[in-house]
Amino acid sequence: VTGTDGKSTTVNLIYHILKESGKKVSMISTVKAVIGEESFDTGLHVTTPDPIAVQRYLYKMVKDGSEYAVLEITSHALDQNRVSFIPFTAAVFTNVTHEHLDYHGSYENYLEAKAKLLKNVKYAVLNVDDESYGFLKKRSSGKIVSYGLKNSADFFARDVYLGSKGIKFLVEFKEEGQVKHLRADSPLIGEFNVYNNLAAVVLAKQIGIENRDIEKAVGSFQGLLGRMERIDFKDVKFDVIVDFAHTPKSLEAALKTLRKLTKGRLIVVFGSAGERDIGKRALMGEVAGKLADLVVVTAEDPRSEKVEDISDEVARGLRLAGRKIERDYFKIPDRSQAIEFATVKLARADDLVAAFGKGHERSMNIGGKELPWNEQEIVRKALEKRAKVDKSKDK
Repeated sequence: VTGTDGKSTTVNLIYHILKESGKKVSMISTVKAVIGEESFDTGLHVTTPDPIAVQRYLYKMVKDGSEYAVLEITSHALDQNRVSFIPFTAAVFTNVTHEHLDYHGSYENYLEAKAKLLKNVKYAVLNVDDESYGFLKKRSSGKIVSYGLKNSADFFARDVYLGSKGIKFLVEFKEEGQVKHLRADSPLIGEFNVYNNLAAVVLAKQIGIENRDIEKAVGSFQGLLGRMERIDFKDVKFDVIVDFAHTPKSLEAALKTLRKLTKGRLIVVFGSAGERDIGKRALMGEVAGKLADLVVVTAEDPRSEKVEDISDEVARGLRLAGRKIERDYFKIPDRSQAIEFATVKLARADDLVAAFGKGHERSMNIGGKELPWNEQEIVRKALEKRAKVDKSKDK
């Protein structure tokens, strides 16, 4: 599975569907590698491990008796030939948008790197609604199976319902010359998760998984750590979400989803990574400026760069969206302090605070050093402080 956004969720969905249908399956994703009943940490800020590590994991999978291996593959891994000697059966593409241009130099080069995964595959599962579809379709060597919500596709989502507690839709497809339907009732939220579910369903159908098994598995998949994760804390009167969105497109999709679910104001905390695609910083600022009520710009793995310099780039986009500093947006370099400011100082009843960019990650790269980080714990500490503040006001 490759793409700019949605890879980890799609990999884990495919793994879950296959496992629930009784298949022996293993996986490697951004979050972890799973072989049999064992889980392995794949490393800090790593999606696709180095070639030797990948082969070592695959060897363990074979020894464990796995029939299927589901791998999350990045453009870096493809460009650096980390997976060159793996005979893939299927390639699943989520989307290809603005990301990693610091490494690839251009969107065209980025797309070329992604397209390497299509060589010699039996099935190419492609998003017909994505701008990359036409290019990838020409590069595929196997059977092309398309999916989408907006354009005609082999697997089409219709009657889509997007709710605060999940999504529902019908998957329409042809089988043996007849139009068939499969019902998807998922606890995940957002239109982007309709696409992720669709991609997983399409792959499952290609390898012969029964409709009833797919439907049951889609319904029981609870999502991933740090992906639209609601932090439950009963002593405050607003909601907090932790999510991994770190590209303009994923941030836009997340904010559009959360906007529909927010009764009060939408307050966003995010930054942009250092030594990475500089061009996306202002784009993310502009997206946040258009879709959020209040924005707190902060650190997200600054590496050797100054957080303040990165924040200035993000703020340029906020100003393009007509936002003013200290009124609509704030710059707080320390991420813990930024989260505390959003939850303790800014949030009111019925607001929603969303922290983007770190998600599941357990380190923050500052000055080239990986320092321990746990977004969920940081948020809970801030909420505890807010609860104490509220209680003191009530006395």
